[in-house]
Amino acid sequence: MKRNENQPKANTAEYKNAWQKENVDRINLTVSKGKKAKIKAHAESHGESVNGFVNRAIDETMEREKSDQINPTE
Repeated sequence: MKRNENQPKANTAEYKNAWQKENVDRINLTVSKGKKAKIKAHAESHGESVNGFVNRAIDETMEREKSDQINPTE
């Protein structure tokens, strides 16, 4: 399949920005001074990026809380 002339060339900043605009949402996270370094160190110690760690933490928390709503403890 040929590239449409209106499409930006692959591996250009324009192409990458266009891809991100269509495929990802961004969240700006604010943490206390010094906490970013602790999060980064923790993530790296588990072989993850900060982004990967934050996404995993969110997914695991949401799944756990969904389970809590289905089977609440008394």
